[in-house]
Amino acid sequence: MENFISAYDKFVNAITKLVGVIAGALILYTAFAIVFEVLCRTFHTPTEWVMEISTYCVVIAGFLGMGVTYAGKKHIHVELVINNFSAKTRCYIEVLTCIAAIFYSFIFTVEAWDMTMRSLEYNNCAPTTLGTPLWIPQISMPIGMAVLVLQIIRTLLIDINKIMKDDFGEEVEK
Repeated sequence: MENFISAYDKFVNAITKLVGVIAGALILYTAFAIVFEVLCRTFHTPTEWVMEISTYCVVIAGFLGMGVTYAGKKHIHVELVINNFSAKTRCYIEVLTCIAAIFYSFIFTVEAWDMTMRSLEYNNCAPTTLGTPLWIPQISMPIGMAVLVLQIIRTLLIDINKIMKDDFGEEVEK
């Protein structure tokens, strides 16, 4: 089981790193585009595309960054009560939480995929001057959520392994 978890961990972390780099590049691009827009407005030649593209980039980066945030343990945690439990109890609670999160995230992924495919099928476009096909920004939802699901499954496997080995050593806070 440990070999499988190790291989799965490497696979999921590689995917997460890739989408994290893409998300970071989109945020960087957005920053440059906004600076460009400010300069253009200074010279009374505003653009029509910066606001729309920047908005799409931020939304796409947000969805792609969900798995990255989870992997970095940066999602919101309510620790007021949970920190009072033993490591074993926290592990069991995390297993239940992971199962619920996988269920919710999987449904979100499937529904986002369906929405994206409908937009592609019906050729839905934004009602703007660019007329951006909506499937382009929408595809980030199922991709980002799928990476999140993979990361939650990774956590679930690690916790199940701890339970099977009865290894609940206190983890050192980073």
